[in-house]
Amino acid sequence: MPQNSAEIQPLAEIPPPVPVLGINHIALEVGDLDEALAFYGRLFKFAQRGRSETQAEIDLGDQFIALVRGRTQPADVKRHVGLVVADKEAVRAVLVANGVEILPLPDRFLDFLDPWGNRIEIIGYENIQFTKADHVLRGMGFGHLRKTDAAIDELTAKGMRPD
Repeated sequence: MPQNSAEIQPLAEIPPPVPVLGINHIALEVGDLDEALAFYGRLFKFAQRGRSETQAEIDLGDQFIALVRGRTQPADVKRHVGLVVADKEAVRAVLVANGVEILPLPDRFLDFLDPWGNRIEIIGYENIQFTKADHVLRGMGFGHLRKTDAAIDELTAKGMRPD
């Protein structure tokens, strides 16, 4: 925050806002990296991108999740991370089989808390605007995925209709 008017730039000199292209990664704070990798490895198939003493990265195609040691805050209530999957019901089955409590929300949501209180929302790829490039989907083994008409309508309204 500027301390005096001499530090404030005239409006004509302030550069315009910069567009954001997407999210490269997110960081989830966890207690123990080995436990976190084991927990998420029981739920999701992933490749480990890298690891240090305080952080491990999980690849999500052209994005990643950084698991960072040191969670100290209470469990998330509304703040969450939405992970996109090819089959939301398959994730539900894996969660149940692993004894992970699914949060009581309306049917269209599939949320759970990890052991450190990170709230994770699972979303099916076909129903949302989020789109991976065809070459990325193919490289991930999901070249067969398609969007619903409603998702395509949302993209079309923004001038982003897939070919």
